[in-house]
Amino acid sequence: MSFTDIAHTEAPLEECLDELQELLAALDRYAPSMLAVGLRVHLSALLRALLEGGLCNAEQVRDFIRELQRDALQDFTG
Repeated sequence: MSFTDIAHTEAPLEECLDELQELLAALDRYAPSMLAVGLRVHLSALLRALLEGGLCNAEQVRDFIRELQRDALQDFTG
């Protein structure tokens, strides 16, 4: 499994993103920092499950995390 491939080839991705947006909107009573920590815990568990299930390898997870970091910081780095 490639994280970048799934973002470009899976038709249900849009539906998934919409449902996640609705879920996050329902959690608006929590501070963004609290949501970030909660999402980090869940993302960590999800990535671990993908590794354990053989759906990706450690290098793919590292690449995914680097991309996530780059996307999150793109407007804040020079």
